[in-house]
Amino acid sequence: MSLHAELHRHLGGAVVPRVFWRYLHRSCHPLAEAYPEYEGFEAFITRPRASLEEYLELHSLVEVVQRPDTLAYFVSKLVRGAFVFESVVYMELRHTPFLRTDPTEPMARRIDAMRPIVDTIAAAGDQPEYPLVFSQILCMHSRLPFEVNRAIVDLAASMPRAVCGIDLAGPDHLYAERLEEFISLFRHAQELGLKTTGHLYETPQGCYAELLPYLDRIGHGIQIPLLYPELLPAIAERRQCLEICPTTYLKTGTLASLEPLRSVFDRCERAGVDIVLCTDNAGLHNVRLPFEFENLLTLDIIDFRQLQACQDAAFRHAFAWPYRQPARHLLRERAGTGGG
Repeated sequence: MSLHAELHRHLGGAVVPRVFWRYLHRSCHPLAEAYPEYEGFEAFITRPRASLEEYLELHSLVEVVQRPDTLAYFVSKLVRGAFVFESVVYMELRHTPFLRTDPTEPMARRIDAMRPIVDTIAAAGDQPEYPLVFSQILCMHSRLPFEVNRAIVDLAASMPRAVCGIDLAGPDHLYAERLEEFISLFRHAQELGLKTTGHLYETPQGCYAELLPYLDRIGHGIQIPLLYPELLPAIAERRQCLEICPTTYLKTGTLASLEPLRSVFDRCERAGVDIVLCTDNAGLHNVRLPFEFENLLTLDIIDFRQLQACQDAAFRHAFAWPYRQPARHLLRERAGTGGG
């Protein structure tokens, strides 16, 4: 049995379509009227989009219903599903807490309301019957003003028991005019002792080498080995890894097929750059983490040696994994077949 660490999963895309559909109908949400039958809703949620920006509109749809009074429901369901059906024993769930606050409130009140959001998610993720190690990554957002993004960084640093790192998300073409601003925010995060990751080099429009030195991990990063392989030696030297989310690239139209990922794996392996496999939005895709591995195997994108390397790298690069070794070694020790 393989145990998994999930390092890149968004709260907005983590709830499986059927759970989301049932919630919409139980709460008499207007969207339920548009999709009275589940099959039509699943087709709408999981169909490929024409671009990353169009794809991200799905997050806005989910964020509207992920409010303080409903967060515990959604988080408890995704934790249960990840533990039972995906053998996930470690999860970093990322989200932008500001986007779960009341949009009718003034900015200052919304900023103050972010802390209870993080507390609610932490409490919902702590389920003794499904004992995975659970932490949060708070996402700055390319559509949010500096004041809010700075408050997100400060909040993350003030809640080390609940939060393990900072991310930068949102439409990546919007980074260009705010690069110095985002660099200053990442520097601030590092000064506060936070781990950092960021959505970079996912699309050809999202390639900003200026941000790379400020990251512990690179969210997606597939365009580095595909278009800018000369950057790989520096990434290896900084011991950064790429958080690869295969199904996402088909859903966003970034890749027409998964075939280019063969070059991503081969070039990264030659350069000594680790890759971790993640789901990104397991619910929106209706695809679980074990299938991401299985799909790449059956397509001959990776072999079993590379699969195991990805699994081990996920625990090694995890921001809050409390052990010094992958979970499979712990299982062997507990079974009496591992080292002393």
